[in-house]
Amino acid sequence: MSNEKFIITKASGEEAYFSKEKLRTSLQRSGAGEDEIEHVIDEILPKLYPGIPTKKLYKMAFSLLKESSRHLAARYHLKHAIMELGPSGYPFEKYIAEILKHQGYSTQTGIITQGQCVKHEVDIVANIGNHQLMIECKYHNQPGTFSDVKVPLYIQSRFKDIEAEWLKSGDRTKKYQGWVVTNTRFSMDAIQYGTCAGLRMLGWDYPVKKSLKVQIDESGLYPITCLTSLTKNEKQLLLGKKIVLCLELNEKILVGIGIKPQRLNTITMEAHQLCKHLVKSKTNNHVSQTN
Repeated sequence: MSNEKFIITKASGEEAYFSKEKLRTSLQRSGAGEDEIEHVIDEILPKLYPGIPTKKLYKMAFSLLKESSRHLAARYHLKHAIMELGPSGYPFEKYIAEILKHQGYSTQTGIITQGQCVKHEVDIVANIGNHQLMIECKYHNQPGTFSDVKVPLYIQSRFKDIEAEWLKSGDRTKKYQGWVVTNTRFSMDAIQYGTCAGLRMLGWDYPVKKSLKVQIDESGLYPITCLTSLTKNEKQLLLGKKIVLCLELNEKILVGIGIKPQRLNTITMEAHQLCKHLVKSKTNNHVSQTN
């Protein structure tokens, strides 16, 4: 049987045919060269079997990349790394706020805002020019999880309550908008309703050309959970200190969480290589280009 005819099992439980080209594309997105890509594919193909979980495919590819280049493995690890920002959703909220700051926004996280009817705790309030945003972050730590239509329905009702108060007591020249940001995917109903209601929807793969994944890769703002040279416990210690970006790391911070001198160079080198293509975005290209 051709390798292309093997059925694989996605994290959601859905089945699909294995695609060598999809594997190749995911490796290309990590920045791997053609020789590295061919090596990974050649190693994986003989190990395929009907029903193989995509999680196992990912682990094989990740391990092979890590052997040759830690920073490429770190980029390949991005989706899983964002899921490691938990267990609470706060680090994800801070991470999204940092991306917005890089795009020129001023941000506040976890603030209490008075609505027309009740008070609300808002994940992020962001401002740029005459635009003010209410942003709710839907963080998931399990692959295959979707944000369904109930999410934008709930957030739209909260936004309209807050917007009514902002219009009454705030600057009437401002334009207000509600946002939903998730590290996974939206259901089609969620996208249809959110778009119709005027919410800005930002997901792992939506919208296609400005998805969360695309914008992270373009900006170089990778989370510290990407780094293969840090242990899970060390990542949690950094998150506890509210450090979420690889760009924030330095030797003083690393020594402060107990990193031994002999490991400092490995960690800082991986972080530097991961972020060296950082491109400073202009305001008119910001992550949240407002409708």
